[in-house]
Amino acid sequence: MSKLTDIRARSTWRDILEGQPQHMGLALLLAAGAFAWLSSDDTAPRVLFLTATEWAKLSILLAIFHQVVVAVVFRLQLHRGLLTRMFGARDLEIWTKIFLPFLVARPITIILTGWADDTSLNEPRGLEWVIGLALVALAGWVMHSVSKHFTIRRAVGGDHFRDEIAELPMVREGAFRFTSNAMYGLAFFGMWGIALLFDSWNALVVAFFQHCYIWVHWYCTEQPDMEWLYGDR
Repeated sequence: MSKLTDIRARSTWRDILEGQPQHMGLALLLAAGAFAWLSSDDTAPRVLFLTATEWAKLSILLAIFHQVVVAVVFRLQLHRGLLTRMFGARDLEIWTKIFLPFLVARPITIILTGWADDTSLNEPRGLEWVIGLALVALAGWVMHSVSKHFTIRRAVGGDHFRDEIAELPMVREGAFRFTSNAMYGLAFFGMWGIALLFDSWNALVVAFFQHCYIWVHWYCTEQPDMEWLYGDR
């Protein structure tokens, strides 16, 4: 395990940019595919002034903006200590206040997409309710595990800010008993559950996009970061 000061002393701008061209390319491809799949109708109902298609596009664009911001902050904080230089001891507190509203916006915008949508999945409603409730419950359990066992400061990338957070042992309780990456692997199924509960095609497209795109973040940004923090780079 490397100390943050050691990482910052020997990393280069090439290390900071690692995986980011792939990140942007995959973001554009996924967004283009999702936009093409969305069902639009000029006479579609509106919720809070937007149609389901407009809410879906907003949800996708907010997710991209969120993950680009996270990638920039993670890399510049890990390799250059940017937020620590800017905010001192309040760096992680300020970052958490930036991070969490964008995270909360993800399910909210999918809910609004589903609420406004009149494009049905054309599946049995009883089955949609059962599967949807199960997936939302799964996501709720994962988030409870994150809050209770993993902690929010680790979830927002605290190991990029503090050596003592990076040195904490791996979590093996709650949802983390079954997978070390419960947040990405399981929690995002809650988005699918919301789409099923609303019987919404457009919400399902957004859920699919969000689940794929969070793994882009993992492979292009977080996995290289973990190699610096916990590997032998």
